[in-house]
Amino acid sequence: MGNFVQNLFNGVTIGMVYFLIAAGLSIVLGIMGITNLAHGSIFMIGAYSGWSIAVQLDFNYYVALIVGGLAAGVVGTIIERGFLRVLYKQPNEQVLVTFGFILVLGNLVLWTWGAASHLQFTAPGLMGTISIGGVFFAKTRIFILGVGIVLAAILWWAQDRTRVGAMVRAGMDDKEMIMGLGVNLPVVSALVFFLASFLAGLAGVMGSSIIGPHPGMGLDMLLLALIVTIVGGIGSIQGALLGGVLIGVLDTFGKVLFPQFGLFTMYLAMVIILLIRPRGLLGRRIGG
Repeated sequence: MGNFVQNLFNGVTIGMVYFLIAAGLSIVLGIMGITNLAHGSIFMIGAYSGWSIAVQLDFNYYVALIVGGLAAGVVGTIIERGFLRVLYKQPNEQVLVTFGFILVLGNLVLWTWGAASHLQFTAPGLMGTISIGGVFFAKTRIFILGVGIVLAAILWWAQDRTRVGAMVRAGMDDKEMIMGLGVNLPVVSALVFFLASFLAGLAGVMGSSIIGPHPGMGLDMLLLALIVTIVGGIGSIQGALLGGVLIGVLDTFGKVLFPQFGLFTMYLAMVIILLIRPRGLLGRRIGG
């Protein structure tokens, strides 16, 4: 029973990392209509930036969280303002441009930080475990769980209960109408893209306490983010949360129970869910 609880906890916490990166991808794809294949590479930029602050410069881990998120946000904003803002409603061009940025950011990481993988890092106060009922829980995973829950609540509130969230949803469904009402949609879009990238960078720093930064993590996390987004439903914060936790738990138990086939459990779940609900568990209807 103890192993079950610990594996469940581990699955939920890694699921929170998946949620944070998938939430940004879901917002950008579902609400803004942008296919950003560079989202996983932006996650990687956040992870390496946080590692530089916390490990290379021996700075505060919590400062590294903010710096990693901001670095990713800046990179994402440069991509959106410099390239993607002229490619709205042009999915083929978006795919080509953002795929190119996978290569650009991947080489930037190699030139800046080298090809070596790095160890996991976290705050000194988050090292070690806490025993509850004979089951040991890593402090850093408890921190990730708490941050994930708080951010999920804030994002849900911002998307569904605020004027800005309403403007973003309405603007991407009917751009001409919302601009006719005097809303500066390009500015709103840039802020949304910055937020999505910031979340990816934040997830990169927190995820690095579980999986250390390495050059291939961008593509790995892009694939996971796509799976979570598809399972949870495009454009839904609640769907990203549900999908992230579900995929995290299935991936954890799959690797524990079926080591040879553990990688396929999430794909099987995705196929089954899409057969039952083609728009995902909580996907929004775009444009309607």
